[in-house]
Amino acid sequence: MIINRKRQLSDRTVQQDKGTMKDRLNKALQREEFFLHFQPQVDILTNRVNGMEALLRWRHPTDGLIPPGEFIPVAEETGLIIPIGEWVLRTACKQNKAWQLAGYAPVTMAVNVSPIQFHQHNFIEIVLDALRDSELDSAYLELEITEGVAMEHVDQVIYKLQALRDIGVQISIDDFGTGFSSLTYLKQFPIHTLKVAREFVRDIPGDPDGAAIVQAIIAMANSLRLKVIAEGVETEEQLSFLQHIGCAEIQGYIFSRPMPEGEIKKMLTPSPA
Repeated sequence: MIINRKRQLSDRTVQQDKGTMKDRLNKALQREEFFLHFQPQVDILTNRVNGMEALLRWRHPTDGLIPPGEFIPVAEETGLIIPIGEWVLRTACKQNKAWQLAGYAPVTMAVNVSPIQFHQHNFIEIVLDALRDSELDSAYLELEITEGVAMEHVDQVIYKLQALRDIGVQISIDDFGTGFSSLTYLKQFPIHTLKVAREFVRDIPGDPDGAAIVQAIIAMANSLRLKVIAEGVETEEQLSFLQHIGCAEIQGYIFSRPMPEGEIKKMLTPSPA
């Protein structure tokens, strides 16, 4: 009985904490406390920035920066990830268009999409609205979904991905290798990019198993004519190994940490006159 009572109290505390966080997230949206950082996606051979990933950040007026790991799971569980995710999508599209208007060469803007967002019945319309409002060409928007999203209701996923591809939006599978995707399904998905999970990149080239997995993913992506990006690249050894096995693009601290717009735009290439 004592153990059960403690468990009930613990569960109640967790629910109260989630309720408090939900209220704070609602206020954060209303008070415009969210902002974006951007991390470059870089061509290994030329060091040219080909794309940016938009990453959500939250600065609370009294508590300062709140780590994404503390609030994004609550946002997903409570459904607040829907309005927050739409804000990220719209803001990222507007920022990418603003860079183009400022005279920088176009890059692709990658935006993470949560499962609950992707499975909204009007998700395609939300994407179209964000593109129309920002006047961003759809070719410069990339939506990142996880393997978990891709493997739920596969026929519906393929239909929705094809609709997005038909309007010109790029599609990538994020954290590839951490799930259990069927290669048969992967071949059917109308996607453009595989992002190798940082869990595998972290220990290469010293970890033979991790190195073998990364090499297999890159070889498979190349054979399917998909672009591949290795995430979490931090060392020269990792970079050299990835270049040796045919990885064309990377994302990670070896090139740049996620940074605010004012700093990251210095890495963009001026558009030819």
